[in-house]
Amino acid sequence: MNSMVKRLSMIAIGALVGVSLASAESELDKVMKERGLTQQDLLAAAKTYTPSGGRDKYIVFSSGGQSGQIMVYGVPSMRILKYIGVFTPEPWQGWGYDDDTKKILAEGKIRGRQITWGDTHHPALSETNGRYDGKWLVINDKANPRLAVIDLNDFVTKQIVVNPVFKSDHGGAFFTPNSNWILEACQYAAPLDNNWHPMSEYKETYRGGVTVWRFDPKIGRIKPKESFTIEFPPYMQDLSDAGKEASFGWGFTNSFNSEMYTGGIEKGLPPFEAGCSRNDTDFLHVYNWKKLAELAKDPKNVKVINGMRVVPIDVAVKNNALFLIPEPKSPHGVDVSPDGKYIVVCGKLDTHATVYSWDKIKKAIEAKDFVGKDPYGIPIIDMKKAMHCQAELGLGPLHNQFGKHWKDQGEIYTSLYVDSQVVKWNYLTCKVEDRQNVNYNIGHLCGMEGKTEDPQGEYIIALNKLAIDRFNEIGPLHPQNHQLIDIRGKKMQLLYDMPVPLGEPHQAVAIRASKLHPEVRYKMGTSPFTGKTHVGKTLAGQEHIVRKGNHVYVYGTLVRSHINPEHVTVNLGDTVTFYLTNLERAEDETHGFTVDLYNVHTSLEPGKTVAVTFKADKEGVFPYYCTEFCSALHLEMMGYLLVKDPNKHYISAKKLKMAKMSKEELEKEYKKIVATNAATDKVIQSVVKFLKENHYEKYPVIKALVEDALDQYSKIAEQKKKADEAYKKGDLEKAILFENMIWQYMVKTADVGIRARDLLVKKLATPMSEAARRGHEAYLEGGCNGCHVIGKVSSGPDLVGVLQRHKNGEKWVREWILHPEKMYDNPYIKSMTNYFNLRMPNQGMTEKQVDDIIEYLKWIDKNANLF
Repeated sequence: MNSMVKRLSMIAIGALVGVSLASAESELDKVMKERGLTQQDLLAAAKTYTPSGGRDKYIVFSSGGQSGQIMVYGVPSMRILKYIGVFTPEPWQGWGYDDDTKKILAEGKIRGRQITWGDTHHPALSETNGRYDGKWLVINDKANPRLAVIDLNDFVTKQIVVNPVFKSDHGGAFFTPNSNWILEACQYAAPLDNNWHPMSEYKETYRGGVTVWRFDPKIGRIKPKESFTIEFPPYMQDLSDAGKEASFGWGFTNSFNSEMYTGGIEKGLPPFEAGCSRNDTDFLHVYNWKKLAELAKDPKNVKVINGMRVVPIDVAVKNNALFLIPEPKSPHGVDVSPDGKYIVVCGKLDTHATVYSWDKIKKAIEAKDFVGKDPYGIPIIDMKKAMHCQAELGLGPLHNQFGKHWKDQGEIYTSLYVDSQVVKWNYLTCKVEDRQNVNYNIGHLCGMEGKTEDPQGEYIIALNKLAIDRFNEIGPLHPQNHQLIDIRGKKMQLLYDMPVPLGEPHQAVAIRASKLHPEVRYKMGTSPFTGKTHVGKTLAGQEHIVRKGNHVYVYGTLVRSHINPEHVTVNLGDTVTFYLTNLERAEDETHGFTVDLYNVHTSLEPGKTVAVTFKADKEGVFPYYCTEFCSALHLEMMGYLLVKDPNKHYISAKKLKMAKMSKEELEKEYKKIVATNAATDKVIQSVVKFLKENHYEKYPVIKALVEDALDQYSKIAEQKKKADEAYKKGDLEKAILFENMIWQYMVKTADVGIRARDLLVKKLATPMSEAARRGHEAYLEGGCNGCHVIGKVSSGPDLVGVLQRHKNGEKWVREWILHPEKMYDNPYIKSMTNYFNLRMPNQGMTEKQVDDIIEYLKWIDKNANLF
């Protein structure tokens, strides 16, 4: 085997570098010697190596622990792909730094308090018929009892829900097989209300429980009003699992404090760790959540605490829906087999894994075969009568994952924390089959869909708590260590160590990459959080600034390589909202946006619209810019926010400059501004001529705009008179100032007049066909008018007549829009690229959109005289 591995490696190296087998062998031997590698190391490398541009078979979603986020990586490469912002701010994605993401984080407020950190523990993927469907991901925050829903259409958090009756949450989240419900177990017992209760009343007033959250898998949202909590004794509940197939409708939840010990080390009492481990067993809670969901609909069966419906213990017991079974000491997980027939529990302080039989449990319930009741009246099922078998695994057994051959071979894998091992065993026979040492002190382990009804096997990931000597020294705080293990053969093989540098991951879930179908761009102007058009959607040419009282709204766009508008002036004390739309359609052309000093940032993926709001409470000039290196002109993609104090008198720098100018310099400056105004007036007169010739007065909205424009223009004559008089008197400074005022009025006139002209064009033009209308929409949403202006040359060529410029023009234009990269070497394209210093990217248009755009271009040609 080893010689075959080496020979295959040499053949691969030889083929790669074009050398003989002997040369490859020599080179390989040299590398192995220099790096101290074995042939097993080469095999492990070959099993994990993914060539550049390659894809992984599985995608892993790992909790981020104290980061409050989720980490995404691939298997077998173990390449980190993304951190998903969840409960805590994540700057790169602007998570918590723009309006839309702040709203999601605000959903996680607890009793009115903003919580800016989280401790993510147990992610869960949505299921259809007990199999992962790749649609939704839910994760809990242990420190602050909350759940978050992540949409796998774009890998973005869309909802945070606070549990109003729990004070901590370790046992979440666990989907039922069709994702209609989510189980979330409390951890540290506490009063369900928010009142003070002394520790001396622990047994009377402190409680645990499981919240059964209603989930709508069609829209991916938790529905709190349709959810309920099952009250449990204060046994410190831990993890849960939902029944499948044979046990569907039931839930199973561990606990680790059947002693109901309350600590008091500061009083000389034994610490929690001693008091909570006195009993030989703890309790597995077995409950019929399906029956309780129906019972909870009747107000008589619930207490409402902090707005949450709570099913009391006595109601659950009276309706034969809650039972206890002794379980191994200090358990840390419960796992239901893919067919729902067996429940596996491991106790940290017990060397055994215990396999319970659902058939035996059900028979005991039906026969009311109990060994007694706990202090709260819950029936207790005899452990031996419920048990299928026990396996002696080793020290510190924790968590389980099922293998591909679970059905006929009982394949299951268990983590051993104290022994630092993964154990492969048969849960049907309770015989151990293999062991693999890991480094070090493993907690959870992650199988490939290993907790579903369809485990894939192939790999297991050991989520180790300690790294110690596995990586380069980086100070006292070490990374966590995720180790990839190959389980495809008879013996497990450790393949790879991956350092995790952000938080302590707890659980991870893995899904086949083929089940995930995320979008690569948003529909233009979309809000990712509603899936609908954002209120601030702005297309090229629609950029504008609106003031409402002391609130200024900036409707802007970003496209390579400019932000429009580039100058925004506001008053000190104004509230400023930037609505920004990324006009890109090309994949991976993300832009970012930030404003100096104001602590805002957002990420704009193609098509996305966001809102950024802040109070302009500091006077000055503040650059804003694109934070993603998006093009060769990235540094130029910027603008200025100018915050002025309206109560302050400013001395004009231009006036100071003019005061130092010679008469000749002033004369030159005067002639320059006069020439600029003359050129601007020429544009205005051409617009006025067009409007008058086409009887703008017939259209009330256009007439109102023209009247507004002409009102601005009417003020120019007075300013011109003053400018001329000053010039005749030789007061060039004053003449320049009046000419500058003229230019201000002209700009306002031109702005309104051009808008009126564009509206009139639409009135006069031949009606658009439905295809041309769709084409116009695609043209705008594709950001085409960021470079092209119909009727004149701008940052790109004029498109009037573009279909007539080329042989087989429609085909040429169609190919150019669909596959521009294939035509970059075309001489005509090269000349245009050199002239405009820009190259059109692939905007990701569909064939249907391109057909519609061509119809729009035909419409333009029919109405060419209007442009």
